Amino acid sequence: MQGPERVRRPRAMRKSEILADESVACLSQALRHLHDIWEEIGIPEEQRLERTQVVRKHVKGLLEMMVAEEESLKKRLLQSINVCRKKQAELCKELQLAPFEEDEEATILQLEKDLRTRVEVMIKQKRERLQEMKALQEQDQDLCDLLCTQPFAATQEPEAVPSLAQLDAFRRHLTALTAEKERRWAEFLDTKQQILLRMEELEQSPETTFERDVVCEDEDAFCLSTQNIANLKELLQQLELKRSQKEALCEDLRSRVVVLWNRLQVPAEEREAFSPYMVGFGSKIMNALQQEEDRLEQLKRDNIQNVVEAIRTELVGYWDKCFFSEQQRRSFAPYFQDDFTEELLQQHDAEILRMKQYYETHQELFEGVRKWEDSWRHFQELERKASDPSRFTNRGGNLLKEEKLRVKLQKTLSKLEAELQDRVERWEQEHREPFLVQEQPFLQYVAEQWRLHHLEKERERQERQLKKSREIEEEMKYGSSPRTPNKRRALGFTLPGKVRKLNITASTPNSTMRSNFRGSLFNSPAAATSRLPLSGRKQPIRTPIPSASKTPRNRRLENKENISQLNGTTLSAWTCKGLQI
Repeated sequence: MQGPERVRRPRAMRKSEILADESVACLSQALRHLHDIWEEIGIPEEQRLERTQVVRKHVKGLLEMMVAEEESLKKRLLQSINVCRKKQAELCKELQLAPFEEDEEATILQLEKDLRTRVEVMIKQKRERLQEMKALQEQDQDLCDLLCTQPFAATQEPEAVPSLAQLDAFRRHLTALTAEKERRWAEFLDTKQQILLRMEELEQSPETTFERDVVCEDEDAFCLSTQNIANLKELLQQLELKRSQKEALCEDLRSRVVVLWNRLQVPAEEREAFSPYMVGFGSKIMNALQQEEDRLEQLKRDNIQNVVEAIRTELVGYWDKCFFSEQQRRSFAPYFQDDFTEELLQQHDAEILRMKQYYETHQELFEGVRKWEDSWRHFQELERKASDPSRFTNRGGNLLKEEKLRVKLQKTLSKLEAELQDRVERWEQEHREPFLVQEQPFLQYVAEQWRLHHLEKERERQERQLKKSREIEEEMKYGSSPRTPNKRRALGFTLPGKVRKLNITASTPNSTMRSNFRGSLFNSPAAATSRLPLSGRKQPIRTPIPSASKTPRNRRLENKENISQLNGTTLSAWTCKGLQI
């Protein structure tokens, strides 16, 4: 109940009535005891009445005073309850808490105690929240001053009591801000270290106020704002750019010095003495390189003819690398002039620079063409070895190795041709002119090389066939002769089984002649044996091993030619000897 009046429980009312009855009984007993004492003393009745009235008056006053005190206590308790309720409502609103529910059966004293305790707890919570809020704000302010950011607005009103959710959000914000501060601090230290290193390499001192703040001031005093971090990175990029430009300038000076050394044929002793300046890019090194280049330029002007001839030699090397035709080379007319002047030297310098840039731009294409030519030459060498009869006397598995290498080179050539075709087409689209090699478009040049290769193979095949046909004709006409001297055999007529078989089964244009004279060959064995010439001795039968490049049809045709040659040679030899007999 919210009002001061409360309905007391029946059980509590009975106890209070019993206590009141006991109090009245005690008071009556005390009055009787007083009357007894007065009677024993002999106090008159009038005095007894007076004294009884006095006692009653005092008791009544005491009771009235007690009642007044209790009423006052009740009033104070009810006032305290009202105050606590109001305070509790305010605190619940400030702390954003739900209202508390009161115990309806609680007495006034218990209710007042509960409300007062709750209010004290809520006041403590409010104080703790405000203290934590103040500490978080101070920490946030420090981080904001260091990072140059705006403070975190945890509450809409500065003096408002923050809620638990707002305090938690503030803590998370400070955690993220602290991590950002650590990240920026590490980035600042790393960038500063690189800036100091670049300034030392460039031999440069801080010039602007920002550079002095970075290099000379205390690190803790540096503001880690996003703008300062961006400016720091920009400063590092500027120093990196200066460093790269200075390094590139020194490298360019070194390359020009080396070129002039080579053209002027500067002795190795002078180059060695200057070697300490061939590394680094400091101001001292740059000045030394510039002075050396000026000295060499003056020396070049004093030795124009030697320099021009050296440039021409280098120019020819680039022409060869770029596969320039004779017409392209003759387009540079100063190359063929003999009047060595400063203008001629400048023209040669410009041309060698142009050729160098042209070669570097298309270096991948030129190297691919060069690789194709090297592979092509190697492939042709293996083809020539494959057609050489003396290769069959080689031992150790070289034939198999050469054949595998030849097949591999053939695949490599096909792959290179496909790659170079795309590159050459892009080059021709870019330059709007054909890419020439040996004064021919490259693709046409490749096709021409293959055509010549096939023509050469066909010519060799025809020569071999012609040679074999001539040998057959000569053997048919004059008889065969031993190709390789063998050991002497005992006298007697012996014919190899394979030759006999071939003679029986072979069908040649001379079969009629052999049939006519067969009786003269075998009717007189003694005579035949005594007159057997050297060509009739047992000869080794050689069957050439076909190369891997021949097709199965070519190998069958060649085997037939060998068999016919063997049959023709043997039969013609024996036919001639029969005629002699």
